[in-house]
Amino acid sequence: MTNLKALKRDNLSSGSNNKLRTEGFVPAILYGGNTPNQNISINKKEISNLVKSDTFLSKVLELEINGKKEKVIPRDVSFHVVTEEPIHIDFMRILTGKKIILEIPVKFINHPDSPGLKRGGVLNIVRRKVELKCPAESIPNEIVFDLTGSDIGTSIKISSVKLPDNVTPTITDRDFVVATVAAPTIIKEPEKPAEEVATEGADGEANAEATEAAPKDGEAAKKDEKTKDGAADKKPEEKKTTEKKPPEKK
Repeated sequence: MTNLKALKRDNLSSGSNNKLRTEGFVPAILYGGNTPNQNISINKKEISNLVKSDTFLSKVLELEINGKKEKVIPRDVSFHVVTEEPIHIDFMRILTGKKIILEIPVKFINHPDSPGLKRGGVLNIVRRKVELKCPAESIPNEIVFDLTGSDIGTSIKISSVKLPDNVTPTITDRDFVVATVAAPTIIKEPEKPAEEVATEGADGEANAEATEAAPKDGEAAKKDEKTKDGAADKKPEEKKTTEKKPPEKK
């Protein structure tokens, strides 16, 4: 269990909070149970890696304030809009015997043992987190689903995983789907045999030669027109005739 040291803060003004942030601390609040709320601050270096993890909001932590330790769970984190650094965190006290509702991350194992994934199938994750109702003292860090034996078309439902005792999904009216093994989205076209490719190449060359040898329709038409025009330009030769003069009258 991760242990974090926190300091009390009495000044709650925005100016004081900004000063804490420039000094490398994150303002926070601790609430829950019969104890009054406490305003605290935590060293940003100690909390940075935890905040970035997917399990942060479902992870039980041990918070030490002035030598007193308490089990807590993060409930909310505010981030700076530009730097994306944490600027405020809400912690809730964990009380034994109480149940809380949390979103627990989902994890899948044994991908190589899935026949469907081996044949090119795709793991389609429907829910990356599942909302569970858990006892405060036994909160799972993650829900682990085993992909061994899953083939294409398999629906992985919440019933396929064994949850810890007294841990139940908040959805109770159906056995909901968490993920599916879907068929591949891209189908490769089978390659043509080498003989067919060679035959197609030879046919292509033969067709090209035939095309080059044959006169084009346009050219043939032009030649016909020229022939006709030449024939039209030539006039028939005039026949020379000798006119006989009538005999002179005496």
